[in-house]
Amino acid sequence: MTDTHALDASPAELARIAADIAVAVGTRIMELRELGVSVAASKSSITDVVTAADREAEQLVVTALQGARPHDAILGEEGTGIAGTSGITWVIDPIDGTVNYLYNIPMYAVSIAATVADTTAMADGRRAIAGAVYCPRLAELYEAWESGGARLNGAPLTISGKSDLETALVGTGFGYTVERRIEQAAMVSRILPRIRDIRRSGSAAYDLCAYAAGRLDAFFERGLQPWDYAAAALILRESGGALLGQDDSTPPGEPLLFAAAPSLVHELRSVVLGLPSE
Repeated sequence: MTDTHALDASPAELARIAADIAVAVGTRIMELRELGVSVAASKSSITDVVTAADREAEQLVVTALQGARPHDAILGEEGTGIAGTSGITWVIDPIDGTVNYLYNIPMYAVSIAATVADTTAMADGRRAIAGAVYCPRLAELYEAWESGGARLNGAPLTISGKSDLETALVGTGFGYTVERRIEQAAMVSRILPRIRDIRRSGSAAYDLCAYAAGRLDAFFERGLQPWDYAAAALILRESGGALLGQDDSTPPGEPLLFAAAPSLVHELRSVVLGLPSE
């Protein structure tokens, strides 16, 4: 676990950098969307696409981070892997919700998080200490830093605090391979009869922030990668939410992430996995 007091910038300062870059890049990807979208490649399946804007946006984030923090490492969804010496790794998703972006659906976001090594925090062995998620079409900037609370456009965020699964509105997402979708369909079939309803926006970063803002009461998903949740997981924790992994020995992330109020998150996990109540 990294001592954040030994770093050369405070979490609040890092959050400001993340927010400023996320807004600038979010503005640019909206401009690119107006010019039209081209699919540059596919990833896990033919339905899992990368646009030219994803690649341009990632390069814009990388260039801005290197200008502001030249000694930090950077890990990006579209292939960026830059080593650093400061103890900070920026984990970035230039467009979380690329299919939404392709179809001009508003729920897509730029996600930027400053992380430090911590094998107990998340499945990728990092802990976010500052981060921002910007949804340009919605003009919503979510930001947080460790022990500093979370904000949406400057206003403090608090989760709904729902403790009753039966009346909970639960968010989730789906992968792009047939095998992953079969697993996820089984999970939905177990949870859907037990809750108020399911929502799926198409962006894990947005869904996690929506939970932090009280627009959802819980969230779960299988197969998330670090760039999907790095910033948003910090935002929801700073809003009062709790995170669990597949079991008590597995940190949240891959293979599973569950988010809900501390009084609800264990029950959510048990129902989704078809286990006895915890």
